[in-house]
Amino acid sequence: TKTISKCYVQVTGMTCASCVANIERNLRREDGIHSILVALMAGKAEVRYNPAVIHPSAIAELIRELGFGATVMENCGEGDGILELVVRGMTCASCVHKIESTLMKTNGVLYCSVALATNKAHIKYDPEAVGPRDVIQVIKDLGFTTSLVKKDRSASHLDHKQEIRQWKRSFVVSFVFCIPVMGLMIYMMVMNGQPSDAHTHHNGSSEGREAPHSSMLLDYQLLPGLSVMNFLSFLLCVPVQVFGGWHFYIQAYRALKHSTANMDVLVVLATSIAFLYSFVILLVAMAEKATVNPVTFFDTPPMLFVFISLGRWLEHVAKGKTSEALARLISLQATEATIVTLGPDNVLLSEEQVDVELVQRGDVVKVVPGGKFPVDGRVIEGHSMVDESLITGEAMPVTKKPGNTVIAGSINQNGSLLISATHVGADTTLSQIVKLVEEAQTSKAPIQQFADKLSGYFVPFIVAVSVVTLLAWIIIGFVDFEIVEKYFLGYSESISSAEVIIRFAFQASITVLCIACPCSLGLA
Repeated sequence: TKTISKCYVQVTGMTCASCVANIERNLRREDGIHSILVALMAGKAEVRYNPAVIHPSAIAELIRELGFGATVMENCGEGDGILELVVRGMTCASCVHKIESTLMKTNGVLYCSVALATNKAHIKYDPEAVGPRDVIQVIKDLGFTTSLVKKDRSASHLDHKQEIRQWKRSFVVSFVFCIPVMGLMIYMMVMNGQPSDAHTHHNGSSEGREAPHSSMLLDYQLLPGLSVMNFLSFLLCVPVQVFGGWHFYIQAYRALKHSTANMDVLVVLATSIAFLYSFVILLVAMAEKATVNPVTFFDTPPMLFVFISLGRWLEHVAKGKTSEALARLISLQATEATIVTLGPDNVLLSEEQVDVELVQRGDVVKVVPGGKFPVDGRVIEGHSMVDESLITGEAMPVTKKPGNTVIAGSINQNGSLLISATHVGADTTLSQIVKLVEEAQTSKAPIQQFADKLSGYFVPFIVAVSVVTLLAWIIIGFVDFEIVEKYFLGYSESISSAEVIIRFAFQASITVLCIACPCSLGLA
């Protein structure tokens, strides 16, 4: 008996189905080559050969002579079929052993493991020798019921609708509360910029030279130390902090749990510290019954959340667009196939409907007019026109006669065809396209990886810088109080210089945190 080995050759430079036919036709003529199967999208040729006559390197050389690039692939395990089954009716470990030992004795089964707890079987097999239907039959003969683990064909993992909704909600909440906060802030800036209110503002008395103007209204203290402005800002800030920032808090918590720092951690740090500092300062001012209203940062969290949630929302919308294309591709796949058994002279003996995952290489599949081709294959019998526009973009239907290849996902138009399956499961052209698109989506551009790496250092760096700012101003203040006095406007004489220094230092360090927060790298 002559032994037959199998090797895989990576083939580059193939552009269309005629290249595939060219390689297959020429190699079949060579001595020692038993069969050859070329997959265009995967750029891979599977060759069965007689090692006594020819070597893989010689096969690759033959393909090179035809004008394509070819290298022998080392890891040959790629041709193994993998099967996930649900097995019902197992009661104990001996059932498991029975299934495993029987399967391992079956010709073509390379590996098998059955889990009693989950009722699942994981089987690796050689598609040349055995197919999924054979494996299922073996298990059924042992008296167990079995079925395929249902693949999720709906492509629900590509659906970004929920994220889009959640970030949109987050953005809208932040935005609604941010508008009045910004309005108040701008109004105060404009009003305080006018000189006339300097006197009335500081004396806390309203006998000005002219009618008290409305900045007074916002500075008016509801309780000692609590101005209308600060009170309104606080009220508007709380819902944003809770509802707008909810997702940020969850993400930041997860990141910190794994001791990494991402953008979310920085956002949460900046907004929480700004919010808490402002809140504490207000309480202190109320406790002291301060006459001058403290400077708070209640305007910071809403504005930060608005910018960042807008960025996240847009990002998910963009992701949703590309995933939509993928989901459409996946939906092209047929779900079932009609397998026929042929007698002598291609007489139809029987046909059965099976899941597309159960089609084995070499099966004869019948495709009726209007049906989708479930697998890649070669026409054995029948003449028809086939619409391949989904895959090739060719608008005109293509004529198919015996010997022509057909692509999974294309639509049969007018005649019934019998095809012999050449590529099944994950090897079909359509599956390969889906895989390529998925890989393209998951892989990052080098600059993106660089940005991610930087933002890993960025967060701790910013936190460190703001801590340094805090300490530096505290030291400067205690060494030379005049500097702080010069920059820290509107502090009243009634509070001690130590407190003035600490308040100023805090303001400076929170400013650093908040400015660095919508880090352009992270947003981009």
